[in-house]
Amino acid sequence: MDVPEQAAAGSAPQRVSGFFERRREQIAQRWADAPLFRSVFTVSRDEAVEACKAVVDALSDVTATGRIEDIGAPGFATVRRQLGGMAATRARTGCTSAQIADEVAALRGPAVELLREEFPDPSTADAHESVLALTLVMSTLRLVVMETALTEGADLIERQRQQLLEVATPVIKLWEGTVAVPLIGTLDSARSQVVMESLLEAIVDQRARYAILDITGVPTVDSLVAQHLMKTVAAARLMGAECIVSGIRPAIAQTIVQLGIDLGTVVTRASLADALAYALGRQGIEVSRADAGASAR
Repeated sequence: MDVPEQAAAGSAPQRVSGFFERRREQIAQRWADAPLFRSVFTVSRDEAVEACKAVVDALSDVTATGRIEDIGAPGFATVRRQLGGMAATRARTGCTSAQIADEVAALRGPAVELLREEFPDPSTADAHESVLALTLVMSTLRLVVMETALTEGADLIERQRQQLLEVATPVIKLWEGTVAVPLIGTLDSARSQVVMESLLEAIVDQRARYAILDITGVPTVDSLVAQHLMKTVAAARLMGAECIVSGIRPAIAQTIVQLGIDLGTVVTRASLADALAYALGRQGIEVSRADAGASAR
């Protein structure tokens, strides 16, 4: 059976599937020069061609099943891994979603040109149906890539958010057996959880007996924040460390009283310096001012 007979055989999706198989190399060569592939595979064109072949094979599998409008079709799994990752890479370089969508849509043109060459008369019903089927599967491909890129972007944002939370809650070793967490900014449930985990890990790593939570940089304290602080203090005690809360400003003190929150069991100090002096004193270390020593001489 020659190419024209093969092109006219079977249903439109089956014809397109056969087309992908026969023209695999040609499609891959043309797609390798498209902006989507060229901008990612900047070193080796051969790598771009191989990536294109993997996508062509996946589209051939999808069209063979006839599920050309189903983004959940199993054949799109390869596309999600290949083009989705590429789209995410493009997004990280500043490429917008609209640009990525246009780059994926640009793959349709070269494929349609090659498909029309398979029909002696491109105006026949079989040719029109085949082009329509190819257009539909390429539109579905675009949706799959955009869905994957958005998911990758959301995952990246979540990882960056987690990293920022960890960076924003450093645990500092102030003295042997004494660690501190200087908190700055608003405390929410997610950040409070990171604070607790970081502090408990530091208590274990540093074998700390005293842990200071300094909230000087926290603008407001509500009942939820206070509960998180109490939970952190309780967790530190279970780890064998005494927790000291410092930096409670007058406005925050009034808020805590008005909310009826009992901090009676929590050691508090006005400043981080006072909290450190308390922790050192509990360890039998005396802190004296340098000017006091100078005047004595």
